[in-house]
Amino acid sequence: MRLLLVEDSPRLTELINETMHDAGWRLDGVSTLRDAEAAIAAREHDLVLLDLGLPDGDGLQLLQWIRREHVGLPVLIITARGSVDERIAGLDAGADDYLVKPFHHRELLSRCRAMLRRNPNAIQPVLEAGALRYDPATAELTCEGAVLPLPPRERSLIEILLREVGRVVPKRRLETALSEYGQELSSNALELAVSRVRKRLQSAETGVQIETVRGIGYLLRRV
Repeated sequence: MRLLLVEDSPRLTELINETMHDAGWRLDGVSTLRDAEAAIAAREHDLVLLDLGLPDGDGLQLLQWIRREHVGLPVLIITARGSVDERIAGLDAGADDYLVKPFHHRELLSRCRAMLRRNPNAIQPVLEAGALRYDPATAELTCEGAVLPLPPRERSLIEILLREVGRVVPKRRLETALSEYGQELSSNALELAVSRVRKRLQSAETGVQIETVRGIGYLLRRV
């Protein structure tokens, strides 16, 4: 799952980023309406977390634009505006849910999961190859029922390779998918992530392995 956070508080952005990474989700963070429009146009996000008080305008403007240009994209408003009239205005403008600051990170995760379940475009099947099983809804990777713990970046990597099992995934695609918005992943960082996942798969006897296709990318194949 890939989420976009539109929030101008660096501290809150940092906290939400930690929460989402611990849950196995990728999070892109921007702080202005302009950057948010560019991020939504450039990437496919499963959910937008939207603050309303932004430096270059009201978040409701972005919400109205999303409803015109990206109709099915779920939006969760996160804001300090907590009056009944303000909540009604946000929901009437097209928000799928509304969460008032301050909130607990567990409630934020629960709201996100509920919204993603209601969005048919975000429902993703369990991925399997060899003895490996990955559930995108929970970001849990298992081998014959035993959990294989991996950091968020490595979990995202194996998810992409599982979706394309038996096919070569270009390096550039992986670098883009595993990068943070505005902070590209280097080739060396990708190679390190691949090396770590490869060793983990080998030690767990998963029945699959990652192969390097020189000059092109990587593929996951059954052995």
